[in-house]
Order: sequence, then C-alpha cells, then structure tokens
Amino acid sequence: MCSGLPEVAQGLWGLSLWEKLPFPSTCSAAPSPGRESVGIVGGCDVSGWRYPWQVSLRFYDMRLGLWQHECGGSLIHPQWVLTAAHCVEPEDLEACAFRVQVGQLRLYDHDQLHKVAEIIRHPKFNASLSAWGGADIALLRLEAPVMLSEHVNLVSLPPASLRVPARKMCWVTGWGDIADNSPLPPPYHLQEVEIPVVGNEECNRHYQNASESSDQVIKADMLCAGSEGRDSCQLDSGGPLVCRWNCTWLQVGIVSWDHQCGHRDFPGVYTRVTSYVPWICRHVPLSPAP
Repeated sequence: MCSGLPEVAQGLWGLSLWEKLPFPSTCSAAPSPGRESVGIVGGCDVSGWRYPWQVSLRFYDMRLGLWQHECGGSLIHPQWVLTAAHCVEPEDLEACAFRVQVGQLRLYDHDQLHKVAEIIRHPKFNASLSAWGGADIALLRLEAPVMLSEHVNLVSLPPASLRVPARKMCWVTGWGDIADNSPLPPPYHLQEVEIPVVGNEECNRHYQNASESSDQVIKADMLCAGSEGRDSCQLDSGGPLVCRWNCTWLQVGIVSWDHQCGHRDFPGVYTRVTSYVPWICRHVPLSPAP
C-alpha cells in the first residue's frame, strides 16, 4: 500500500537534481560527485512527433498537489519503460508512488497518467554511490499496456555487440533545465539537441583531471556525449540518447549524470545500453521485428 508519500521539493530525494518503429528485435538477436538528473542545453522545441517513445516519470508532490515531472524514460515495449535507477530511489519507494505519461510534447498538457505495477532496479546499482557507481538502469512495468499510435511508439534497442564510435552524432531529449539553474519555461515543450559521442578514455581524462584522482571515473558501462553549450541538464535523468543506424533509431544511452551543464570539458554521462541488453531481455518480452 502506498501511504504517506513524501513531499517533493527540488527533487525526489533532496538532491540538487538536475516515424513509427516495429517491436525491437534485439532479444531475438543475440568519482568526483557531479549532479544527477541531467536536462537539455542548447536545444530546440521538438517539431511534430519525432520521439514517440519519450515518457515523463512523475512523483506526487503533496505540497503542489500534482504528479510532478522528475525524470525521463523511454517506451521499449507497450508495457515497459526504460529509465535510470537513481530516478526510482530510495529502494523502499513502492511502484504505486510513480506514474508515467506517454505521448506528450508539452508537460501537463491533458495528462493521462499510467500506473506503475513493478520496478526492477539493476542488482549492481549501489544506492550509496548512486549514478556515479554505474549500473544506473531500471525497468518499470506498467499496470496495463499502452495503445501504440503515431504519438506513442517504441524505440529499438541496439544489439549488445554494437560499438558506438566517438564523434557519432546522436540526439538527447527531455524537459529538463535549459541551462544551469534555468528551468524550462512554460509551456514546457519537449526539447531536443544533437550531440557528439565522446570516447570513454577522453571523457575519463577530463573527469579525472577535475577530481585530481587516479581512480577511473568513467566506467565501461558508461557512455559520454555532449559539447560546449550542447548537453543534457537537470531533470532529464532516465531519458533516452538515440542514434540513427540504417534508417532506424536505436537507444544507446540513458541520461545519468554530469558535472556542469554544457561545459566544454565535461560531457554528459549516460548509462551504456549495450552493456545491459541481455539483462533487459531477461525481464522484458521484446518481440522480434516482422
């Protein structure tokens, strides 16, 4: 039973938060603390329904009396959402504490919220380390499947063997801040920005220099992307980073954390989806493409 839901002020945990596709065929084929919940810097309003898999993860704010946007996510099956594990922390929060909104360009515009029946956090996600410890990935099972349409559809997952090269141009979307401490203004239109992938070695070097530590900050299950003035920012955690391959959008990353929004030396850090495709496939009944 959900009872006594906590208030949400800046964020859920008191942190300083920051074309139609077929069913994916993947399963039939074989630090120095920054800030979590990174939004879109240097982006533009999304025109039309280019990202029908984008969802908004909501948590009830008792003070405001509404289901408030806390994180992004992506629809990978009519009944399953992919997001970041730190978006559904602490672990004792029950599934009924959350709602999911699909098929929306402008936040809170004619909400039709879907209840969450189950949360599956990756077992290697360490709540004490949060996003910086890696395995920042979770699955949400909805109480009932959503109806697919032009406005609500699925994103394909990559094969686990896919290598995402440095300088590959990809897109990140969300309703997060448009700069440090600058929330997305009404009417809260979904933002998009094209960003380059940054190799893990280069990315790790930047973060190590900043932390003055020899420890590896960017782990193998992380992926970096972004450039000066083009990045994700607060309140976009859990949202998708997608790239175009052979005329198909593939989700290669989940917005996880960064140090400063749009800083030239600190690309955004994403959960590398290819590292977790086998785990996803153990839980989600993804169907082969026709």
